[in-house]
Amino acid sequence: MRALSVSEYQTFLYRHGGASFLQYPSWARVKDLWRSERVGWHYPDGQIQGAGLVLYRQFPGTRKYFAYLPEGPVADWSDPHIDRWLTPLMRHLRSAGAFAVRIGPTPAYRRWDAATVKAASGPGRQISDVLATEVDPVGAALADRLRTRGWTRCGGEDDGDAQPRHVFRVPLAGRTLDEVWAGLNQEWRRNVRKATKSGVETVIGTSADLPEFYRLLRITEERDGFRLGRSLAYYEQQYQVLNEEAPGRMRLYLGVHQGEILAAHTMITAGKRVWYQTGASADHRREVRPSNALQWRMMCDAHALGAEEYDMRGVPSTLDPSARSYGLLRWKLGTGGQVVETLGEWEIPMDGVANTALYKAFQAYLARR
Repeated sequence: MRALSVSEYQTFLYRHGGASFLQYPSWARVKDLWRSERVGWHYPDGQIQGAGLVLYRQFPGTRKYFAYLPEGPVADWSDPHIDRWLTPLMRHLRSAGAFAVRIGPTPAYRRWDAATVKAASGPGRQISDVLATEVDPVGAALADRLRTRGWTRCGGEDDGDAQPRHVFRVPLAGRTLDEVWAGLNQEWRRNVRKATKSGVETVIGTSADLPEFYRLLRITEERDGFRLGRSLAYYEQQYQVLNEEAPGRMRLYLGVHQGEILAAHTMITAGKRVWYQTGASADHRREVRPSNALQWRMMCDAHALGAEEYDMRGVPSTLDPSARSYGLLRWKLGTGGQVVETLGEWEIPMDGVANTALYKAFQAYLARR
């Protein structure tokens, strides 16, 4: 394993095609409070077989670092000889001063079709109570291999930690746009048609529209009872650096009605994957359904880009209709996709009493922030 130049690393990612946008070099510039490097596994002839973006967060008052590979590294997780990947990674990170490591292996774990989830919803119910439509054997085997080596799943069996454990994905590969449209439930199709009939226009904005997006986001946070904790400057930085890396990597979609922006959603594209990242909407004129119109436009654009899936990111694990967060899940279920339980993020401290103590102190430090 060795450090990779930006060009070496990007060449590998482009060849791979399935890496998360969180593993692209631009993400290190978004997370500018973290030190970063790019590392790669290679054969003696120099051929790169796997790679990862490592973010290092210094523990206050020390020269030791927490090493984090968000939704990475990009490796062959189906390889039963997992130590061929983990051993050189841990050796490299230890030499870089890491006292603990967090990784986000990419295999899925379980999947539930929208119809299965909807039918199983009820008071006090959780997604884990429902028999999965599909269990990924790679994910299940990898989870066992990590546990036997002392890795711990972040967040236990709940919704995850830094990245969502449960996400919602609409498959696009091998489907025509008519088939994607037919996959929407009746309510979604009715709402998209209503938006069109009401005169809602969907347009791609620019960085100049980010303040309006952020204003709507604060309204949405207040209305729906969540707080992302991001500043306008964060989104401006993200928009700038992602699009400097590849024009159009991050797009801002606007739902406009009678000259007013009623909704604004961000979309990120990397390789063969597309993500709906963040959505915001006004409290008034919700009856014209600007968010449904935006999502359908974004799905159409993702399909035109050749994306294999449209990832709508996190959903709650609760299936209780009385829970406030259930509304988000219900809305996404209408697209006809799947709830996917990812393998989640896994952590382990480096060997040694001092590293274990630092790891526990760091967890306490993060909990207070």
